[in-house]
Amino acid sequence: MSGNDNPYAASYGNQMTATASYGTAPAQAPAATAVAAPAGELIKETTTANFTRDVLEASREQPVLVDFWAPWCGPCKQLTPVIEKVVTEAQGRVRLVKMNIDDHPSIAGQLGIQSIPAVIAFVGGRPVDGFMGAVPESQIRDFIDKIAGPMVDDQQAGIDAALAEAKAFAEQGDIENAAGLFGAVLQADPENAVALAGLANCLITAGELEQAREVLAGLSEELAKDAGIAAVVKKLDQIEEARKLGDPDALEQILAADPDDHGARIKLAKIRNVQGDREAAADHLLKVMKRDRTFEDDGARRELLQFFDVWGPMDPATLSARRKLSSILFS
Repeated sequence: MSGNDNPYAASYGNQMTATASYGTAPAQAPAATAVAAPAGELIKETTTANFTRDVLEASREQPVLVDFWAPWCGPCKQLTPVIEKVVTEAQGRVRLVKMNIDDHPSIAGQLGIQSIPAVIAFVGGRPVDGFMGAVPESQIRDFIDKIAGPMVDDQQAGIDAALAEAKAFAEQGDIENAAGLFGAVLQADPENAVALAGLANCLITAGELEQAREVLAGLSEELAKDAGIAAVVKKLDQIEEARKLGDPDALEQILAADPDDHGARIKLAKIRNVQGDREAAADHLLKVMKRDRTFEDDGARRELLQFFDVWGPMDPATLSARRKLSSILFS
């Protein structure tokens, strides 16, 4: 099953070599996270009067490439669509400023530019590197990576943030928002085990057991082995089993009359577990262990370990019950 085929995921989920006069190129910047920006903000024309603002000052915030060109320059016409495309796809890691040297020759003269097209990169208010000629697209990409750092796909960061927020919602009891975020993650990453388990848990909390089963149906063998998903499947099994074990009040009455009815006590433990009373569920099983470790071939201990698998190793109920279990096993 893929998340995009999962109706529950969809319903809850309402990217020059430099000449010596330019100095030494800076150390490569840290990998940059893409930040989308309109092409009009990334590419602009400048003048001699505006060069300080558009290039020197702007380059203190992010690298700026200055493309020196002229209307009569054939190679310039070849370079223009390529460099504009690459800068746009860089999504804000660099800006491109174009300067017509026929209209504004002084800056190019000061930089010693003798042929065009020439592209100079400015970082921190100074020229740091550049290339000349209508170079291939791949070379322009490499140049931008050198100046601004390689592109980093920030999708995973977004997914991690959404999962953290979804877990926080779930812990607060806001199942609707938690399910919505888990579903949104599954739209982006259909095989995200944390989101699959989280969405299924939300459905369980909402009483939608069949829908929870459907979310987890048809998973790959690798996903089915994920600890979080396996725990949710086991939780569903425990709920369905508990529904068949009778009335908890009747079981309480049986135990009041006969505290050593271990079968009734284990049944009651299973019911209390799915009702969310983990402390009571654990205490019933621990009581059976204290009185008769041989009952159902140490069945109380094995059942308690099943509870731990679902509760998780760091759950307070697990930690408390494990301490009590150790005192029984090693006393």
